[in-house]
Amino acid sequence: MRTIPAAARGFIGCAALAAVLCAAPALRLGADAPWADALALTVLYALCERLRPGWAGPVLLAAALLLPPPLAALTALPGALTAPAEAPVAARRIWHAAELALACCAAGRLAGLLTAALGHHPPRAPYFPGALLTAAAAALAFCAVLAALDGAILIAAERRPPRTAWRGLLVPALGPFLVHGAAGLMTAVLWRSVYGPPAALLVLLPMYLSRWVFAQYHRERAAHQATIRALVQAVDLKDHYTRGHSERVGRASAMIARELGMTEQRLEVLRFAGILHDVGKLGVPTRLLRKDGPLTPQERAVIELHPEYGHEIVRGIGFLGEARAAVLHHHERLDGSGYPYGLVGHRIPEAARVVAVADAFDAMTSTRSYRRARPVAAAVAELRRCAGTQFDPRMVAALAAALERDGWQPGLATAAAPSPCGNVPPDLADRPSQAADGPPRATVPHRTAAAEDGAP
Repeated sequence: MRTIPAAARGFIGCAALAAVLCAAPALRLGADAPWADALALTVLYALCERLRPGWAGPVLLAAALLLPPPLAALTALPGALTAPAEAPVAARRIWHAAELALACCAAGRLAGLLTAALGHHPPRAPYFPGALLTAAAAALAFCAVLAALDGAILIAAERRPPRTAWRGLLVPALGPFLVHGAAGLMTAVLWRSVYGPPAALLVLLPMYLSRWVFAQYHRERAAHQATIRALVQAVDLKDHYTRGHSERVGRASAMIARELGMTEQRLEVLRFAGILHDVGKLGVPTRLLRKDGPLTPQERAVIELHPEYGHEIVRGIGFLGEARAAVLHHHERLDGSGYPYGLVGHRIPEAARVVAVADAFDAMTSTRSYRRARPVAAAVAELRRCAGTQFDPRMVAALAAALERDGWQPGLATAAAPSPCGNVPPDLADRPSQAADGPPRATVPHRTAAAEDGAP
């Protein structure tokens, strides 16, 4: 308790005292109380919390429907006090037990009031339609008490402003708790049926399996994110001049995908495509990426291999899907003068056309050591000028609409002179390339031969 503020310690103590006061009347219930049911539900909840914390909500809601409120409050205590917890362990366990006991008691009291108002006894088959209202109300009360207490502890422990402490606590939790309420009602009905408590376990098995599948999905998703981060960090370390560019291209790609009405799953793939579009730089010699001065034609040809290098790197990563095609083809252009294969028009994969626009936009709106950033409006105007030759007009229009609605947060942005469309982001056409028979094409200062993310 020493590692948390005094206000938080006091609030936890008050919550624990309130939980004790809610559970204390159980001592006066006598031998006629459903002690056997209470013990069975208490043990069941404790076992569930040991197996997989956080998925046994239906057990507590079943207790709120089956037991008197003081006994329902007691049901949560052993499982919460013995469940795994982060440091400070004692404070977290006491807090978790107190808030669950209070939530169970509130849900039980509301369920009891509705049961009396509807004129029936605890849930059993003949009263099942009416019991749906009781279960929903109990679940809402349970959720509301937890949200209220969690917001209050954030104010006490983390000094959150009251106007933001409860934000996002109640509404996102309503769906899961209503599902738990339905499962708790089914558990209660089966518990009181002719089949007895063992039949109620049949409700918990699907809940456990669904929770396990959900956890596996989140683990897999976290592994995907870690893979992406590792690749991007490797690119950023190799070409530190464009650090942060990949994340911004991923964000712009997702904006285009959302504006086009793509599904959330595909939107995520397009975001991955934008983030990984330049992973092929890992196959380009570092001396070229960091070279000061103009490119020779031979060096330019080496750098133009980076889409193919990138495709080789990601081709075995199955979850990327069409993002792999975007990595390979994001330097193609509609008029067929792009690389690596000179694809024309709609033969260029849609994902690659999305990333090409996002890549060029961020390159133009990012400040680099060898040129200033363009304002967003100027970058959009340049994209529109090159639409139909270099970029897909549909993607350009989608990005422009998304930017107008949501805005953008580039680096420092100042005016820059327009540049001709080339097979690089438009703002990079003035980057030098050393020909065998002539000097560099530009006279402005330049940073590197391989400079930019959209650049060859």
